[in-house]
Amino acid sequence: MRRRLGRECLYVPSCRLGLYVALRHWCPPGGRVLMSPVNDDVIMFVVLAAGLRPVQAPLNASDGSIDPAAVPESHWRGLSAVLTTNLYGNPDPAPELRARCHALGIPLIEDAAHAIGSTVAGRAVGTFGDAAVFSLSKHVGAKTGGFVAVADPTLVPELTAARDALLAPARLTAELAYALRPYAEAGVRGLRLVRAARGLLRAVGAEERPGIRMELRPGELKEALADAPGLGGFDSWVRVDMHRYRLTPGHARLRRTERLLAGLDPLLDAHRAGTERLLATRWAAPSCGEDVQPLFRVPLLVADRDAAVAALARRRITTGYLYDPPLDVYAGDLFTDASPRPAPAAWFARHALPADPLRARQVIAVLEELGAQPALPPGHGGD
Repeated sequence: MRRRLGRECLYVPSCRLGLYVALRHWCPPGGRVLMSPVNDDVIMFVVLAAGLRPVQAPLNASDGSIDPAAVPESHWRGLSAVLTTNLYGNPDPAPELRARCHALGIPLIEDAAHAIGSTVAGRAVGTFGDAAVFSLSKHVGAKTGGFVAVADPTLVPELTAARDALLAPARLTAELAYALRPYAEAGVRGLRLVRAARGLLRAVGAEERPGIRMELRPGELKEALADAPGLGGFDSWVRVDMHRYRLTPGHARLRRTERLLAGLDPLLDAHRAGTERLLATRWAAPSCGEDVQPLFRVPLLVADRDAAVAALARRRITTGYLYDPPLDVYAGDLFTDASPRPAPAAWFARHALPADPLRARQVIAVLEELGAQPALPPGHGGD
């Protein structure tokens, strides 16, 4: 990754831990961070755990990217940092955000979890900010690991020490479970037991996201805020979907991650080909004319998104990475500052169908069979 980005990179056991390390290093406690309201709720909880106040940005309705021109001047002046999302791999306008941050003297931190291989203005996502955090659970499919890329290589020892202070010791049982997980998941899929397995999780109360968003639990969250910064009080929110996000990686985990990462280039080519196919459909937002990105997911804009999700599920195509409602609606003004222009984010969150480009043909076939209609954008008859 150092060779790909031209930046020093620090391995972390998860993107969320890497983001926490970066926020704690670059942002003073009590600072305000501009971020996207269409994002995983875990990321908001990481920001809160770092002792920071999330400020929700206005978005472009076509792709869910941050719209810098719609951020009021009063918002810019009160910020301590800007955190990009690069949602599904679609780049945020990093050059404009970088220029704004430079003028204000604040850091730009790039969340590039979805964006390995994405570029903007001829440069790789992750090379604009003071720091960028990547995930190896997305394109690479390692289900573990990530890295922090930094502009200033002299900071690596300090960031390494901060990471190491947060790590939990490696455990043999965790390594065995990780090594066996791909075989267990393949067996469940082969036996068509996915729906039954999820039903069992719900029955025993082990499913942490009964809906798209996890349960907020505002009373407990308010208590945790009193002790921020620190991950301890926020662990039950930050660990959702990845309980071992702080685990020191063992040899089996690192070997498998390295093997998967070695196949990144052909995988990105496959994502790019599937993305191009999906962008040619009637449900895709109009292209801006740049080169096709190897998107992690392609946000098709569907009038009845829930019906499309159900139709895909009947064909055993799971739709993940839904972020509805936006974070300011989900969390309320007790825990975040609302977007000054919430309508585009709400529209995008309600209609975006994140389609896996590796299953582009199957997704298109299901939507055609369903007769799914494209969502009309706001101002053109869209709700």
